[in-house]
Amino acid sequence: MARPRIEIDKEQFEKLCSLMCTLDEMASFFKCSSDTIERWSERTYKKGFAEVYKTYSAIGKMSLRRTQFRLAEKSTAMAIFLGKQYLGQTDKIEQAFSVIDEASKIQVEAMINEIVESKRGD
Repeated sequence: MARPRIEIDKEQFEKLCSLMCTLDEMASFFKCSSDTIERWSERTYKKGFAEVYKTYSAIGKMSLRRTQFRLAEKSTAMAIFLGKQYLGQTDKIEQAFSVIDEASKIQVEAMINEIVESKRGD
């Protein structure tokens, strides 16, 4: 004789997906195994858990993005973060490198010596 089926509330399942809970977290919430949720998903949605999860977790991502954009109106740090994520903006660090070969170094030293000598003559 088979065990009675565990009841999984569809609305709560969809909310957990929108909160981007993991399969294991959902199994813990419903006090069942992850396999049970997989089978329930197949029976209820006629799709595997991963496909259903992708659909409903997208709602959570939209909600998170909406919150981030609201925060960006008040937070410079959030505005910068979103600019980097979505607009390809980066922190630019400008560095000047100069490479002086040995001959150039000798010429520079000679010019400095000339200037110093001319100052002494004044």
